[in-house]
Amino acid sequence: MLHVLKNVVRGALVCAALLAPQVFAAEIERTGGPYVPTPQVVVDQMLGMAKVGPDDFVIDLGSGDGVIVLTAAHQLKARGFGVEIDPDLVKRSNNEAKRLGIADRAQFQVQDVFKADLSRATVLTLYLLPDMMKKLSEKVYSELRPGARVVSHDYHFGAWQHDDEIAFDVPEKENVNGVPKATLYLWIVPAKVAGAWRIAKADGRQYDARLNQEYRNFSGTVNLEGRNIEIQQQNLRGMDIGFTVVAGNARHIYRGRVTGDRIEGTVDLGGGKSAKWTATRAAKTALQ
Repeated sequence: MLHVLKNVVRGALVCAALLAPQVFAAEIERTGGPYVPTPQVVVDQMLGMAKVGPDDFVIDLGSGDGVIVLTAAHQLKARGFGVEIDPDLVKRSNNEAKRLGIADRAQFQVQDVFKADLSRATVLTLYLLPDMMKKLSEKVYSELRPGARVVSHDYHFGAWQHDDEIAFDVPEKENVNGVPKATLYLWIVPAKVAGAWRIAKADGRQYDARLNQEYRNFSGTVNLEGRNIEIQQQNLRGMDIGFTVVAGNARHIYRGRVTGDRIEGTVDLGGGKSAKWTATRAAKTALQ
């Protein structure tokens, strides 16, 4: 019966596209795509990939029947809410939260995903079409706090490179989209490091650095005795940062943790020696 209903819905969508393509395109743009249930095995993998626990606040954009937030609240004791454009699905999700006794931790609301406040989320989940994903990337990047985890089902953000991905067989998906597998993408929201920094080592020496950033990728230079040295082997995962500075025969490997306008960490000086280092943002610049 479920298979028949899905085919009927799919047929109705195809007919709508043929009869009124502009209207259909506008509806897809508004909603992110037709409602397609997420199999429970995919939900479990998404929440596991994000390492959701009792301290997390999960926001699901395009929450459909609410299964992701409901599972997070009921099984993992997290809190959160779902954003969905369909009032009937929102009503069904809130009713299910009440039935499960978790309405204090799981709520759902009718809202445009572009207008949702994402700032509370420690975990964000999505199952939206590619064009919507790309248009949401800047909102997600700017509104979520560094270290927040983002997991998407099947589609990615385009230019924002993901930190991890997994693919696995999901036979029941074949009846929906003809592909019996799922791919999940994970992003760890990176700290915002673009700008001018003053690096200070434990021995009292200080250096100026300038960093450029595009999502999790960054580049830059460190000024050593009047020479701008390009940093190498850059790595930025959430609030953890690493890079290498090579000057002559010296190779220094910096590792640290970004907290707002400050970085603290340890620099490997080679030969078994290391030292503490800090960096303070010297001047805020427009993020790239």
